[in-house]
Amino acid sequence: MKKVGIFLLIAMAIGAVIFFGYVPGNVDRSMNTVTRTVKNTSSSSNASIPFVADLHCDMLLWDRDFLQDHDFGHVDLPRMKRANVAFQVFTIVSKTPKGINIEHNDASTDQITLLSLAQLRPVNTWFSLKARALNQCANLHDFAADSKGSFRVVTNQQDLQKFIEDRSSNSQLTAGMLGLEGAHCLEGDLNSLADFYRAGVRYIGLTHFFDNEWGGSAHGVEKGGLTPLGRKLVRKMDSLHIMVDLAHASRKTIDDILAVTKGPILVSHTGVKGVCNNQRNLTDEHLLEIGRRQGLVGIGLWETAVCGTDAAATARSIRYVADKIGVDKVALGSDFDGAIQAHFDVTGLPLIADALKSEGFNEQEIALIMGGNIRDFLLRNLPTQN
Repeated sequence: MKKVGIFLLIAMAIGAVIFFGYVPGNVDRSMNTVTRTVKNTSSSSNASIPFVADLHCDMLLWDRDFLQDHDFGHVDLPRMKRANVAFQVFTIVSKTPKGINIEHNDASTDQITLLSLAQLRPVNTWFSLKARALNQCANLHDFAADSKGSFRVVTNQQDLQKFIEDRSSNSQLTAGMLGLEGAHCLEGDLNSLADFYRAGVRYIGLTHFFDNEWGGSAHGVEKGGLTPLGRKLVRKMDSLHIMVDLAHASRKTIDDILAVTKGPILVSHTGVKGVCNNQRNLTDEHLLEIGRRQGLVGIGLWETAVCGTDAAATARSIRYVADKIGVDKVALGSDFDGAIQAHFDVTGLPLIADALKSEGFNEQEIALIMGGNIRDFLLRNLPTQN
């Protein structure tokens, strides 16, 4: 019996090593893939663009050292520098249902709990969506502190303006900002908004892949609009200068948000139905209203968003948005590291610049689309102080 017990303990130890040592990295490697591997971007089309930026990346979900170079996943600091990317918004994913799809999901299951356990995240993140999300926020600040000044977290207009000035004399400087993908991590408490504001979150998408206490998701069961609590949340976000992200919101939720707020509106990562008609993408009606409000639309780098798997597909959707609402209101919204097959990792962004040129955009317009519009939108709409 003692031998059986010893063998059992050995088997458990081996299982633990496999689970904690190999599962997290292999999940990251298998879920964040690319259609095309890009090599040698040192003489890239991005080199002459002063401010390359992207609105949406879920890198913080994964157990990956942002400061180290990787041959998997989509974003890390060395690859950002090689691609001349100045600014990246890092978004927090705190819950995703099993069997996730763009048509119909409920909130009864969660895949991130097991991932958090496998990654050996703090114990409180196993059971609390709020703790899980705040832990990811803290990790970005830790990366900034450990970067020896080469990466900063931006939280207000002054931070961003100082970064722009400093980067003009040092192109190796980079910066990021925090957003939330789904307000379910507020755990139904309006007072939690202040905690996320202090953590640096500056835009929030109210829903992700399922309906929640704040509103309906485009991929949920009911796909309803804002709840009474959701209306209060939008108003409180306005008071704190936290921007509303319409990505993943149901049509009714988008209508309700537009009726409630006069504040800044963006769609951090999307496609448009006029090019790629599916449940995930933005209608012309909403696109035009966002344009009227001087909003910003980030176009994705994955097949469901643009009905294609290359830079040309993304450029076609960007052309559509620019023609509808203006070249100053469209940007990159990659969804890097969002458990997708992206066209390429961050080092492939120069291919977007090339594709935009083929779509007939001039150099000034390409510079706006590749990041200038994000810079200008945030300079207008971030709070003036923390």
